[in-house]
Amino acid sequence: MRALLQRVSSASVSVDDQVIGQTGPGLLILICAMQGDTEMQADKLAAKIAKLRIFKDDAGKMNCSVRDIEGSALVVSQFTLAADTARGNRPGFSTAAPPAEGQRLYEYFAKKLAAEGIPVETGQFGADMAVSLINDGPVTIWMDI
Repeated sequence: MRALLQRVSSASVSVDDQVIGQTGPGLLILICAMQGDTEMQADKLAAKIAKLRIFKDDAGKMNCSVRDIEGSALVVSQFTLAADTARGNRPGFSTAAPPAEGQRLYEYFAKKLAAEGIPVETGQFGADMAVSLINDGPVTIWMDI
Protein backbone atom coordinates (compact mmCIF):
# COMPACT_ATOMS: atom_id res chain seq x y z
CA MET A 1 0.00 0.00 0.00
CA ARG A 2 1.09 3.53 -0.62
CA ALA A 3 0.29 6.47 1.64
CA LEU A 4 1.04 10.15 1.80
CA LEU A 5 0.80 11.46 5.36
CA GLN A 6 0.42 15.11 6.18
CA ARG A 7 0.65 16.36 9.74
CA VAL A 8 -2.25 18.79 10.00
CA SER A 9 -3.77 21.32 12.35
CA SER A 10 -7.06 20.51 10.62
CA ALA A 11 -8.35 18.90 7.45
CA SER A 12 -11.69 18.15 5.85
CA VAL A 13 -13.07 16.41 2.80
CA SER A 14 -16.24 17.43 0.97
CA VAL A 15 -18.43 15.85 -1.69
CA ASP A 16 -20.96 18.09 -3.47
CA ASP A 17 -20.12 20.96 -1.10
CA GLN A 18 -20.99 18.83 1.96
CA VAL A 19 -18.27 18.01 4.51
CA ILE A 20 -18.25 14.24 4.93
CA GLY A 21 -15.08 13.83 7.02
CA GLN A 22 -12.77 16.00 9.07
CA THR A 23 -10.00 15.99 11.63
CA GLY A 24 -8.50 18.45 14.06
CA PRO A 25 -4.84 18.10 15.02
CA GLY A 26 -3.58 14.84 13.59
CA LEU A 27 -3.08 13.32 10.17
CA LEU A 28 -4.49 13.58 6.70
CA ILE A 29 -3.72 10.22 5.10
CA LEU A 30 -4.05 9.87 1.33
CA ILE A 31 -4.05 6.13 0.63
CA CYS A 32 -3.76 3.92 -2.45
CA ALA A 33 -4.00 0.15 -2.64
CA MET A 34 -1.60 -1.23 -5.22
CA GLN A 35 -1.99 -4.39 -7.32
CA GLY A 36 -1.18 -7.42 -5.21
CA ASP A 37 -1.73 -5.69 -1.87
CA THR A 38 -3.39 -7.69 0.88
CA GLU A 39 -4.68 -7.10 4.38
CA MET A 40 -1.14 -7.76 5.62
CA GLN A 41 0.13 -4.54 4.00
CA ALA A 42 -2.82 -2.61 5.45
CA ASP A 43 -2.14 -4.05 8.91
CA LYS A 44 1.55 -3.08 8.77
CA LEU A 45 0.79 0.40 7.45
CA ALA A 46 -1.85 1.12 10.11
CA ALA A 47 0.43 -0.09 12.91
CA LYS A 48 3.38 1.94 11.60
CA ILE A 49 1.36 5.14 11.19
CA ALA A 50 -0.15 4.85 14.67
CA LYS A 51 3.36 4.75 16.17
CA LEU A 52 5.15 7.14 13.80
CA ARG A 53 6.73 9.91 15.89
CA ILE A 54 6.20 13.03 13.79
CA PHE A 55 4.50 15.33 16.32
CA LYS A 56 6.35 17.76 18.57
CA ASP A 57 6.99 17.01 22.21
CA ASP A 58 7.30 19.71 24.90
CA ALA A 59 10.86 20.44 23.75
CA GLY A 60 9.73 20.98 20.14
CA LYS A 61 11.29 17.73 18.84
CA MET A 62 9.38 15.30 16.63
CA ASN A 63 9.06 12.66 19.31
CA CYS A 64 5.32 11.95 19.65
CA SER A 65 2.87 9.82 17.68
CA VAL A 66 -0.66 10.74 16.70
CA ARG A 67 -1.76 8.49 19.56
CA ASP A 68 0.52 10.32 22.01
CA ILE A 69 -1.05 13.68 21.17
CA GLU A 70 -4.57 12.16 21.21
CA GLY A 71 -4.96 13.25 17.61
CA SER A 72 -7.20 11.86 14.90
CA ALA A 73 -6.94 10.95 11.23
CA LEU A 74 -8.78 11.75 8.03
CA VAL A 75 -8.26 8.90 5.55
CA VAL A 76 -8.93 9.68 1.89
CA SER A 77 -8.62 7.24 -1.02
CA GLN A 78 -6.33 8.50 -3.77
CA PHE A 79 -5.60 6.11 -6.64
CA THR A 80 -3.44 8.78 -8.32
CA LEU A 81 -0.68 7.90 -5.83
CA ALA A 82 -0.09 4.96 -8.18
CA ALA A 83 0.79 7.30 -11.06
CA ASP A 84 3.52 6.07 -13.39
CA THR A 85 5.11 9.06 -15.12
CA ALA A 86 8.05 7.20 -16.69
CA ARG A 87 6.77 7.47 -20.25
CA GLY A 88 5.18 10.40 -21.99
CA ASN A 89 3.23 13.21 -20.40
CA ARG A 90 0.12 11.33 -19.36
CA PRO A 91 0.45 9.28 -16.16
CA GLY A 92 -0.60 5.66 -16.14
CA PHE A 93 -2.40 4.05 -13.20
CA SER A 94 -2.13 0.36 -14.07
CA THR A 95 -0.25 -0.42 -10.85
CA ALA A 96 -3.25 0.62 -8.71
CA ALA A 97 -5.48 -2.16 -7.42
CA PRO A 98 -8.72 -2.67 -9.36
CA PRO A 99 -11.51 -0.43 -7.98
CA ALA A 100 -13.40 -3.12 -6.00
CA GLU A 101 -10.20 -4.38 -4.36
CA GLY A 102 -8.96 -0.82 -3.81
CA GLN A 103 -12.17 0.10 -2.01
CA ARG A 104 -12.09 -3.04 0.13
CA LEU A 105 -8.50 -2.42 1.22
CA TYR A 106 -9.12 1.31 1.77
CA GLU A 107 -12.03 0.55 4.10
CA TYR A 108 -10.05 -2.24 5.79
CA PHE A 109 -7.10 0.12 6.39
CA ALA A 110 -9.37 2.78 7.95
CA LYS A 111 -10.83 0.16 10.33
CA LYS A 112 -7.37 -1.13 11.25
CA LEU A 113 -6.14 2.40 12.00
CA ALA A 114 -9.20 2.95 14.21
CA ALA A 115 -8.42 -0.35 15.96
CA GLU A 116 -4.99 1.14 16.78
CA GLY A 117 -6.82 3.69 18.94
CA ILE A 118 -6.89 6.55 16.44
CA PRO A 119 -10.24 8.27 15.82
CA VAL A 120 -10.76 8.01 12.05
CA GLU A 121 -13.03 9.75 9.57
CA THR A 122 -12.97 9.03 5.84
CA GLY A 123 -13.68 10.38 2.42
CA GLN A 124 -15.92 8.62 -0.10
CA PHE A 125 -14.20 6.07 -2.31
CA GLY A 126 -14.42 6.93 -6.00
CA ALA A 127 -16.10 10.29 -5.45
CA ASP A 128 -14.94 13.65 -6.76
CA MET A 129 -13.73 15.06 -3.44
CA ALA A 130 -12.46 18.46 -2.34
CA VAL A 131 -9.82 18.20 0.38
CA SER A 132 -8.88 21.17 2.54
CA LEU A 133 -6.03 21.14 5.03
CA ILE A 134 -3.71 23.22 7.11
CA ASN A 135 -0.38 21.40 6.92
CA ASP A 136 1.42 21.71 10.25
CA GLY A 137 5.15 22.21 9.84
CA PRO A 138 4.81 21.47 6.98
CA VAL A 139 5.38 17.78 7.56
CA THR A 140 4.60 15.45 4.65
CA ILE A 141 5.79 11.84 4.54
CA TRP A 142 5.57 9.25 1.75
CA MET A 143 5.21 5.59 2.78
CA ASP A 144 5.24 2.39 0.74
CA ILE A 145 4.58 -0.94 2.45
